Amino acid sequence: MKIAVFPGSFDPITVGHVDLVKRAIPLFDKIIVAVGVNSQKKYLFDLDQRLEWLNAVFASNDSVEVAAFEGLTAHYCQKVGAKYLLRGLRNASDFDYEKTISQLNAIVGDGIETIFLISKPEFSHISSTIVREIIRGKGDATSFLPGEVKV
Repeated sequence: MKIAVFPGSFDPITVGHVDLVKRAIPLFDKIIVAVGVNSQKKYLFDLDQRLEWLNAVFASNDSVEVAAFEGLTAHYCQKVGAKYLLRGLRNASDFDYEKTISQLNAIVGDGIETIFLISKPEFSHISSTIVREIIRGKGDATSFLPGEVKV
């Protein structure tokens, strides 16, 4: 069974994240959208809220699971039997960062492969960081969020 983990904070999930997962569904038997929990990081939305949104967004996709994990992503992949990590690339900066992480994950994760999908142009400017700033500033972020996400 080909299992991929799509890790992230999803604080909040964006339409770019959703597009990436939907485009990857034909490539894998199962995709686990996994919320990484880092006690050192301050989130805008609590874990339960993020998991609720993710479950609502992917409710109609039988091959997509939602989970949360702590610790190294590579160790989580080993725990769930995933041989692939799914990552999105919006620009060259993303590539430089993700390339290094993928090489480290391959070592720590005993050969786990990272699969990169390039963002569609209409989503390449969207990041959770930017969306959080819009929300904090009381701006309208609805065009960047899936319909299931109400803030």
